[in-house]
Amino acid sequence: MTEALSASWLSTKWGVDTVMINAMRRAGELLAVRPAGSHEWRFPPWQFGPDGTVRPEVARALAAARQRGLRPEELHALLERRSGITGGARLRDELLAGRVDHVLAAISAA
Repeated sequence: MTEALSASWLSTKWGVDTVMINAMRRAGELLAVRPAGSHEWRFPPWQFGPDGTVRPEVARALAAARQRGLRPEELHALLERRSGITGGARLRDELLAGRVDHVLAAISAA
């Protein structure tokens, strides 16, 4: 997950306090994972829109994952899975393309 962003980077880029960013992470409103051996949470950039807010379709998936009781690491792994037998699309690609129901079904089945 090398392309992931740190809370300090998000804070600098979007002018949001790291305390708020970490509160949103703890509340399940932002997806973040902690790489093995690291003490820092990393935030996948695809969850943010051009203005720095969480994309609406991502917010729906995060809410479904919270309701289902999925840990952030589990949701991240699920969204990184291939979405079909052929092609290279991942579930996160499906989510960002607007196929939210397909992703929500995968979250419910997890």
